Amino acid sequence: MNKSFSWVMLALGAVLAAPALAQTTVANAWARGTVPQQQASGAFMQITSAQGGKLVAVASPVAGVTEIHEMKMEGGMMKMGAVPVLDLPAGKTVELKPGGYHVMLMGLKQQLKAGDQVPLTLTIEASDGKKETLQLSVPVKALGAN
Repeated sequence: MNKSFSWVMLALGAVLAAPALAQTTVANAWARGTVPQQQASGAFMQITSAQGGKLVAVASPVAGVTEIHEMKMEGGMMKMGAVPVLDLPAGKTVELKPGGYHVMLMGLKQQLKAGDQVPLTLTIEASDGKKETLQLSVPVKALGAN
């Protein structure tokens, strides 16, 4: 095999492998610690989708139920509830934070202590319909952290 052919094949392989790179990134992820017997907590992060899409599912083995939630002011009262999907506009960072969108961990199977790691699986559906799964290990911060 000649050298120029090898370089062409190597370059072609790099170009073909590029779409396999993650289209969605997560930064500054953390989960709020709990007290003994507490059944729910939240996880927070910043999600950026290069091509746009939506967060369609979240799962964690530490919780019986894991949902995407939103807190918002309605009629002078703060209300919280599940949302079926969270839009991720192309190239824009969506922040999941206390008092806004967040991941709700309910039916906790164990206390979440500062320093622990919580496994989370995010399922992102890209604008072209393809699904991407992100496996995270999210650090737990003390109960009063923001």
